[in-house]
Parts: sequence; structure tokens; C-alpha cells
Amino acid sequence: MAWDCATGSGQAAIGLADHFEQVEATDASAAQLAAALAHPRVRYRQAPADASGLPPRSVDLVTVAQALHWLDRPAFYAEAGRVLVPGGVVAAWCYGLVELGAGLDQLIHAFYERTVGPYWPPERALVDSGYRTIDFPFAELPLPSVTMEAEVTLEELAGYLGTWSAVLRYRAARGHDPVAPLLDRLGLEWGGPKRRRTARWALAIRAGRVSA
Repeated sequence: MAWDCATGSGQAAIGLADHFEQVEATDASAAQLAAALAHPRVRYRQAPADASGLPPRSVDLVTVAQALHWLDRPAFYAEAGRVLVPGGVVAAWCYGLVELGAGLDQLIHAFYERTVGPYWPPERALVDSGYRTIDFPFAELPLPSVTMEAEVTLEELAGYLGTWSAVLRYRAARGHDPVAPLLDRLGLEWGGPKRRRTARWALAIRAGRVSA
């Protein structure tokens, strides 16, 4: 069995269901769970990451995607150690800034660092470091480089940028949308509203085993 904590929309849990007969997916947010994707092998429950409600030594793998920096890590690590079987694995990953290619990346970087940079919460620095500065009390496993890719239109990219916490904070503080001017600049290089470009996100993964 696998446990995907802070599951959000459940996308990671759905991926785990291809490899595990049972996936427990928990999140502290009822709203996130209400929007989660259904799957016959995935059971969703509302629970915090440090109190899963799972039996001791019942889980082979614990995963947390793009959320470790928000958790009470000592409490989460203790819960992971409690529910994992001896030799079980904890895997946490995050992804950095989207890459779109020459002529576009410079604009995205400037937007990320200068336009909305002051509005990122302090925890974002842990993502920027690829979680390398986070304490991780497990026997770490060597992993290959992994990159996520998606083919996106300019409109789809705008939808993604609009989910950034810094963008949401910018809008609340200043009363207007910072994404629209960026889209105007990106549009000059994009090649038309229907064109799809490859968006890449490098994954930073920390994975390790609990003691046998």
C-alpha cells in the first residue's frame, strides 16, 4: 500500500495506483479532496500529514508532492516512520520554474523574480533550493534526473501562472493581475494563440528508507 499525503487534486495518487493495489490519499483540505480525481484503487480521506489514521507498519511508500515545505516536518517524519513497514520508502519532490526555451525563459524569470518575487511566501526558498536544505532523516537513495513535460498553449500557461501563490498575493495586495502584461510580452515570441510549446519542469526528489 502507498500513502500520498497532501494529495491535493490526487494526480500523484492516480499515478501510484498503476503500481500499488491500494493507495491512501489524504489532505487537510476538504475543498482539495472534493476536486480530486476518482480511481478504484485510491481512497481519499481528510487528514493532516502528521495524523494519517493509518495502522502502524501498513504502508510500503509514503509520498508528498510539492508540499513538504508546508508541513510540520518533524511531526510528518514521525508519522511516516510509524506507518511504514521496515525498509519502507519516503519520497518527497518539488519542481522549480517552468522552462519554455530561448526568448521566453528570460521573461518568465523576470516575472518570477522581480514582478511577483516579493510576494512569494518564505517557504518558497525551500523549493528554489530543490529541497536540498531541508532536513531529511532517512537513508537517502540515489535517483536519476527526472523532468516533467507538457505541451501547452499560451492560454494554458496563463492558467498555470495564475495558480502561483505569489500571483494570488500580488492580486490581493495591488488589485490587478500581473499575468496579463506578461502574456502580451510572451505572445510576441510564442507564435500564435493555438501554438503548443513544450513546457519543462525539473523535478527535485528526496527519497530514503526508514530503518529496517
